[in-house]
Amino acid sequence: MKKKICQYLSNVLVEMSEEELLKLVEIPPEEKMGDLAVPCFAMAKKMRKNPMQIATELVEKLDEQKDELEIEKVESVGAYCNIHLKRDLFVKKCFESLQKDKYGVSQIGAGKTVCMDYSSPNIEKNFHVGHLRTTVIGNSLYKIYQKLGYDVVRINHLGDWGTQFGKLIVAYKLWSSEELVKEKGIEELLRIYVKFNAESEKNEDLIVEAREWFVKMEQNDPEALEIWNWFKEISMVEFERIYDLLGISFDSYLGESFYRDEVPALVDELKEKGLLVESQGAQVIDLEEYHMPPCLITKCDGGSIYHSRDIAAILYRKEQYRFEKCFYVTGLEQSLHFKQIFKAIEVMGYDWADGLVHVPYGLVSLAREKLSTRGGHIVYAEDILKEAIERAYHANYGKESVIS
Repeated sequence: MKKKICQYLSNVLVEMSEEELLKLVEIPPEEKMGDLAVPCFAMAKKMRKNPMQIATELVEKLDEQKDELEIEKVESVGAYCNIHLKRDLFVKKCFESLQKDKYGVSQIGAGKTVCMDYSSPNIEKNFHVGHLRTTVIGNSLYKIYQKLGYDVVRINHLGDWGTQFGKLIVAYKLWSSEELVKEKGIEELLRIYVKFNAESEKNEDLIVEAREWFVKMEQNDPEALEIWNWFKEISMVEFERIYDLLGISFDSYLGESFYRDEVPALVDELKEKGLLVESQGAQVIDLEEYHMPPCLITKCDGGSIYHSRDIAAILYRKEQYRFEKCFYVTGLEQSLHFKQIFKAIEVMGYDWADGLVHVPYGLVSLAREKLSTRGGHIVYAEDILKEAIERAYHANYGKESVIS
């Protein structure tokens, strides 16, 4: 539409070429000013006229071909000619363009791989609205990079390891049963997880017991791992239902638990490079020089931690996929975490660290309160998706599609 308008104006204004007009036409800062605006200051010198007079003349010329140019309204405001397009036709043309097979396609990424780490829900918790945001943003980036010719590896880095599973095992043994979990699935796991956090505020012994169970997991205790794996299977059924609803799939579901066995090799490398420092019994990378807190690698008991498993995952992915870039789509509150692990990769001497990118988004809140599974303050993704589908159906029922 813009090109068509500029072609017409270049024919009636011999002083300005189509190319010059295309560079000149801009999008107004406010919707009420129209969809396109032609500032007439640059024309004034060529046409030897007052810019406000030129704007008035442009309005007259465009009015003559308003229907042909698909213009709803055109008006002069000072030295500007503001153009309001016929929105229904504009939207229809946009959809028609988007439906073309090659729209926006290029090969700038041909032969290159990018990793896209997104969604990554925690096992034993319902898929909530916070997970929905990372999933949708990450999948959109996947589609964009795929259209640019990149080989995109879609990674769902499941949150399937950590002290929270010790908490869940304790909660299961105290307040649930095999029958209840089989009957209610993830709903029951969430119930006892929330109950544990409420009860542990009154009884600190529960926290100690949870840590003991997680240590058992780290030591490959058969009972602990059997319960953990069972909970994981229940969670995956829930997640797959949501992904099916969204039409989204992944190339890898390797979660935190996979990389715990990679941490000892990481520790050896850091020791060899003289980067590990002891701090209150734990092993850390000192990042004070970069104005950041230390990056924790192993806890006092020698167990792995979120940071070390993420660094191990980066090294594994680089070796496995030879990525050009690796994107992490998570909440803004995790910015420091990613700054630390990206800096850790850099100080380890890897010159490809600048290919690690955090894509943050804002907090999802409800009634000005941060969503929290621990406190039971959550909105389920499935409820939102079903309501969105229902609303879309009712909004469009009986209406002709704009692309029909």
